[in-house]
This record gives sequence, C-alpha cells and structure tokens, in this order.
Amino acid sequence: MLLTQKNLLLENAESTRLKFRKVRPSDKEAWMEFCSHPSSFDFLTFMKDGDPKIKCEAWFERVFHRYENRLGGMNALIDKASGALVGQCGLLVHTIDDKEELEIGYSIMPRFREKGYATEAAMKCRDHAFENNLSPSIISIIHPGNIKSAAVAVNNGMRIKKQAMYNNTLMNIFAITKEEWSRRAK
Repeated sequence: MLLTQKNLLLENAESTRLKFRKVRPSDKEAWMEFCSHPSSFDFLTFMKDGDPKIKCEAWFERVFHRYENRLGGMNALIDKASGALVGQCGLLVHTIDDKEELEIGYSIMPRFREKGYATEAAMKCRDHAFENNLSPSIISIIHPGNIKSAAVAVNNGMRIKKQAMYNNTLMNIFAITKEEWSRRAK
C-alpha cells in the first residue's frame, strides 16, 4: 500500500478543544511566534539556524510541498474557544530505513505548550489513521533529547521501536500498531 495514495489530512476534524484545517498562507504571520521563539527549533534538525522570517518561509514551503506531492501534511490546530492558532499537527509520509512510514508530527505555539494540546492533536491523528485504515502502524520521529515530545508519544500509546538516522541525526522512532491501538481502545 502506498501511503501517498491516501488522503492523510484531517480537514474539518475536531477534538475536544481543537478544530483541524489545512494550513493556509495567511497563517504565516501567526506562525512567526513559533519561529521567533528560541526553543522552537532546539530539536528540529532540518532548520537549526537562521532568521525567524527565513525559517517561517522554509516551514511553509515544506508544508505546501507535502500537500502538492501527497505526502500528508500538517493541519492547522485552531482553539475552538478563542479561534487562535495553537499549532500544527498531522500525518506525514517518511522513509525510514528504506521503508515508507506514516508519522504523526506536531509543533505547538510557545504560549500553548504544556497544556495537553500536542497529546490531544496527536491522539486525534492516530485515531483518524487507524479508523480509516491508512497504515498498519504509525511512528513519531523524536530527537533523543526531546523529552517533552517523547512524553506526547508515550501518552499516544507509542513506545520506542528503534533508533534510525533521519536528517543526518540519530533519532528515536516511537511506534504503535493498529493492533496495539485496538487493544488499548477496549
């Protein structure tokens, strides 16, 4: 099964506090808050250095490249109560150790961190993927030093499956299978 043949976006989906929609070019201005925060790129090895405006442009180029090439993509996470952009989360197609994998990726705006939004969004993406038979397993690619993202993966029912090179960095690959998810749901 080729993951690229599937619709991986959660357009118009909702969780308890969040609405999901495609990222829009108009989101760039709000996303500058993320790109300007000193800790936002601590573990994102593909954009370590650079001016926040350049990082923001590069971020959006990656998002739209994924959309255009059917490689999944990030969803904008909108707070239902305030309408604010909370962050981005989505299902992304990656190749790890020569195998096509479906990843849950997430990035949360600084002022919304440590409030459970990443876990809430990641769980919604996981459930969407398994309920729609998008993949028999899902991963999250997490830098070994990123304790907070690792906690989100564990809260999402994942465990470290292995380590692999990704963007020239040894990363922890967290994973959950559909079977494991089904047992947890019972």
